[in-house]
Amino acid sequence: MIFRISNNINLTAALQNQAKDIEALFVSKGAGFKVSANEIANKLGKIKALILDWDGVFNNGIKANNQGSPFSEVDSMGLNMFRFSYFLKFGFVPAIFIVTGENNVPALTLSKREHFNGVYLKMKHKTLALDHIEEKFAVKGEDTGFVFDDILDLGLANAVSLRFYVRREANPLLNKYVADQGLAEYFTANNGRSYAVREISELCIGLLGNYQEVVKQRVEFSLLYQQYLSSRNDIDTQYFSLENNNIIEYSVA
Repeated sequence: MIFRISNNINLTAALQNQAKDIEALFVSKGAGFKVSANEIANKLGKIKALILDWDGVFNNGIKANNQGSPFSEVDSMGLNMFRFSYFLKFGFVPAIFIVTGENNVPALTLSKREHFNGVYLKMKHKTLALDHIEEKFAVKGEDTGFVFDDILDLGLANAVSLRFYVRREANPLLNKYVADQGLAEYFTANNGRSYAVREISELCIGLLGNYQEVVKQRVEFSLLYQQYLSSRNDIDTQYFSLENNNIIEYSVA
């Protein structure tokens, strides 16, 4: 995978004012900004990949029939539009990785359909996945964002540059810990059950400054959207699992 060397956002006065308006809107819905929206926009313009946890991020973490936790099409659409927004802004499709501590079969289904770059299962020590991503995909922690929700994720959150924390009212002490330790730039208003991934996707698109264009071109199924879709669909998802402290690659039919 080849990325551009630089994809920094030039925060003009207009974009800075727009970011402030977006911050006010999301705060009104219950979100928490631990840094300004303008600072998040700056960090967003430097990342090349986004890692997402699964349980509690795409869902409420409840398991069914030992197959893992489900996902929502609402979140799927959000991630797709986020990637299209990036494509319009910088000319490449940002990498997407799922890193989960369990064997979540729905994560395999979504990642294959949406052409994510990689899925890491049974990752009880998630920084090992980041080390593997850096080696195999040439994406460094400083070039990476992370969406997470629980204690198992904190080591990885400490190793990347942009963190979105999916907040739950059920763990106020953990919420305080993440804030006190400076482990997230953004706290969601919604939990995983209420489409936190969509919330984060919309925030990112808004801060990239092209939300209306993204929606318009997707509705029209424009030539640019078709070009993006072709680039996205050229990505072959790779699958990994932690076995006996070693990350192994395997195929999914």
